[in-house]
Amino acid sequence: MRSHTSDISYHSLPCGMRMVHVHSRGAATAIAGITARVGSRDDGPEAHGIAHMVEHNIFKGTERRSSWHIINRMEAVGGELNAFTTKEETVVYSIYPAGNTARAAELIADLVQNSQFPQRELDKERQVIADEIDSYLDSPADAVYDDFDDLLFAGSSLGHNILGSKADIGKITSEQCRAYLRQHYTADNMVAFYSGPEAPARVLATFATRFNPPQSPSASTSTAAQPPHTPPFHVRRSIDSHQDHNIIGARLPGMFSPERHCFALLTNILGGPGMNSLLNVALRERRGLVYSVEASCAWYTDCGAFTVYYGCDHDDSSRCRRLIEQCIARVADGNALTPRAVEMAKRQYLGQLVVAADNRENRILSVARSTLFCGRAAEAAETESRIRAVTADDLRHAALSLTQASTLTLGPDALA
Repeated sequence: MRSHTSDISYHSLPCGMRMVHVHSRGAATAIAGITARVGSRDDGPEAHGIAHMVEHNIFKGTERRSSWHIINRMEAVGGELNAFTTKEETVVYSIYPAGNTARAAELIADLVQNSQFPQRELDKERQVIADEIDSYLDSPADAVYDDFDDLLFAGSSLGHNILGSKADIGKITSEQCRAYLRQHYTADNMVAFYSGPEAPARVLATFATRFNPPQSPSASTSTAAQPPHTPPFHVRRSIDSHQDHNIIGARLPGMFSPERHCFALLTNILGGPGMNSLLNVALRERRGLVYSVEASCAWYTDCGAFTVYYGCDHDDSSRCRRLIEQCIARVADGNALTPRAVEMAKRQYLGQLVVAADNRENRILSVARSTLFCGRAAEAAETESRIRAVTADDLRHAALSLTQASTLTLGPDALA
């Protein structure tokens, strides 16, 4: 089975696993891997951090390879082996000089099908993850996002930290990791992907001979309940830091919502990467209150989150918050965006998407994720059409839903 979208083609391997191929003719490198529909949301209350623990230790030994052989397999030809875990997805992939696809596919298939999680390696990696947890705690600009999620999605598996806690990871066993791999890394729960110069037929044949994961006996995709709605909260927590680290945010609809493109455009207008974003102009350019202020959206299958982060002196926190709330209110009132401003914002956002798509690694990971959750990636023309269809009134209504936002501040005790 095969279908085409520009340079993207979709396939099914004999084992029933889906595959997406992006043909990058003339590229000197290739990118190949798998994405599995499993993340920290699927950890279960008894094993917080296991999705991330499995991702870390999937490189530590298979039935026929030691960790040393695994890390050297792609590095021997100048390639890299990477992995990461999110709330709903785990990705294992390699970037390598073109011509080594058979090597990469065979290795990644071995990892996701035959990893053994040796106890000795598991014990060593616990300390590595403990250090990773400490590094997040030492970086309040990162930790504040996790703490905010815990509050916004309180009472659900979506809220807890991807890394888990030191106590959580200290209890995870090799057998739990092997069982987790068998349950979630199944043909119907994974998508293979490739971006590079090799033609689809050749890559498909290469993957077909190497991947044969089991089908799950029952649906293995996340069945976690949708997080309950929490009332707006305003929380301050004391930490040892030189400045306040602040999040203002609200819950959004999920990745399948027809409102997604409107919220994405609104987020870019408010605090996207451009220096002309409303919040950057209001807080930094005009008043010099912050080094940076950024808005972002996180999209999950059944809900999402809008956040604005800014770090500033404690004495400026309340003022910055009022300015952010005023910016959002001005959009909600219809006073911030003229028709010309909306069209300029669309042009800027669409241009940013073109620039982002030029990064092959980011693009294939995005295409693979869209294939995993939506069955395919949206064509550029389709995305452009949806963005251009957003009206000033749509943006106003979207902003209105953000006016009752929640807040979290991590800051020093002495100034509290």
